[in-house]
Amino acid sequence: MNGTRVSGAPIDQHLHWHDINWAKCTCAVKRHQARIVKATQEGKWGKVKSLQHLLTRSFSAKALAVKRVTENRGKNTAGIDGTTWSTPAAKMKAVNSLKHNGYKPLPLKRVAIPKSNGKERLLGIPTMKDRAMQALHLLALEPVSETLADSNSYGFRPARSTADAMEQCFKILSQRGSARWVLEGDISACFDDIKHEWLIDNVPTNKTILGKWLKSGVIDKGNLFATEKGTPQGGIISPTLANMTLDGLQKVVEGVIPRTTRRGQNVAKVNFVRYADDFIITGGSKEILENEIKPAVVEFFKSRGLTLSKEKTKITHVTEGFDFLGQNVKRYGEKVLIKPSTKSVKSIKTKIREILNGNKQTTAENLIRMLNPILRGWANYHKHIVSSKVFSSIDNFIWEQLWQWSKRRHPKKSSTWVKNKYFHTYGFRNWVFSAKILKTGVNMPNKWLRLVNLTSISIQRHIKIKGDANPFDPTWEGYFDKRLMSLMKKSLKGKAKLTSIWKNQEGNCPICNLKIAQDEKWDIHHKIRKVDGGSDNVTNLVMLHLNCHRQTHSQDYRMSS
Repeated sequence: MNGTRVSGAPIDQHLHWHDINWAKCTCAVKRHQARIVKATQEGKWGKVKSLQHLLTRSFSAKALAVKRVTENRGKNTAGIDGTTWSTPAAKMKAVNSLKHNGYKPLPLKRVAIPKSNGKERLLGIPTMKDRAMQALHLLALEPVSETLADSNSYGFRPARSTADAMEQCFKILSQRGSARWVLEGDISACFDDIKHEWLIDNVPTNKTILGKWLKSGVIDKGNLFATEKGTPQGGIISPTLANMTLDGLQKVVEGVIPRTTRRGQNVAKVNFVRYADDFIITGGSKEILENEIKPAVVEFFKSRGLTLSKEKTKITHVTEGFDFLGQNVKRYGEKVLIKPSTKSVKSIKTKIREILNGNKQTTAENLIRMLNPILRGWANYHKHIVSSKVFSSIDNFIWEQLWQWSKRRHPKKSSTWVKNKYFHTYGFRNWVFSAKILKTGVNMPNKWLRLVNLTSISIQRHIKIKGDANPFDPTWEGYFDKRLMSLMKKSLKGKAKLTSIWKNQEGNCPICNLKIAQDEKWDIHHKIRKVDGGSDNVTNLVMLHLNCHRQTHSQDYRMSS
């Protein structure tokens, strides 16, 4: 990085955003985070505080914080000041504005998001500067939270997913001697009710700034309301604060009944799985869960200002089945099967129907472009469980809906004409809804855009992450590298060209030299531009992170101008 150092402001005050060396920034922050992990493991809280102080004042951390808030999904959503950082100059100015002295966060902007049950989820949207400050302090807090986290907590944590949580559910319920009873836990208004006093007393971060965030207030319909409790949904640091509030519950649950009887076995069959504020606890009997486990959970929540939802918290036998994270877990005889929940299937069908009914006059190409991301996302979420029959039934539903859509568009045409226009044969597949994409360039052949077929998405068993794995601890670096390689290979399965490009660069982005993960956004870049005679061959293509791709083009443009 030209003229920058790990801590303090950049030496070169005229440094361009696209001149920042992101590899050096990331490495500097990672080294600092590793030191925080070690201090946390050793219980040296004074050192933790000192290291956090240094990190949150470093240029590298500030640059990464701004990078995060200007690249995530909410980058174009402004707070109450109406400001977004869309230009390189604005981003660079933002880095230099992240100062602690005199910092005062603005109130949150209240936004209501409809929920599936007809209620609303209230989000509090901070300003861009407040988001960046939260992202900055999260860089210093997350190494602590990950080191102290419950091993079977999976929500809003790096390198963990719902698939890990569901695999753990299968693990603890699928054995012959596994528990048959499950406490389905749900916390009532978790984000809204956490006691501010508990957070300030127990979360190891800058207490003054944390207090300012919690008490910043919210603007709703032009009126300012005080925030006396809770941490707002919509803030970057809020999920981590909620996780740290709930961490320790696993230890409490598993400590209610000793696990060391009968050769160290878990006789009570008490196991715990949590994703954000949803959790399940297994038990050998209904009485154990009702009379011993549930009271301990209620007592744990009491000091934090939280309560169990009476509506959603219940005790269920596994032969009845229960829904968890959009999937249904149920024992059929000697087998436990996890399938997409009825509610999830109904939701995807409703969404498909709404798109078709709301776009009766659009082209087939536009319709496919609207449907494909939704179908891929839903199928990828459920592809680790028993989903083949459900995928097939949804494909049949989609065909019926598309046939109605096609016939409605051309009421005077015959069925044969409609079929030939919209449905074609590819390989062994018939009746594939597709559209021809016309190319206007010279010697450019027309291409076909096809609707995703869910049954063509292979079911893949997910390998659960190790409970103690910590992405900020250098001792786990090799494990995470191997895991990333495995997950990326699976995500690129069937895409031979992309797989070759990714393997050629050994899974690293050539610009920042950091790993390209399967859940990150990336672009394909031509080493030699096509206008300069470059080809689409694998040897002329590289996979870059989105920001690295922008950086490359920006530097090329400034060099040529």
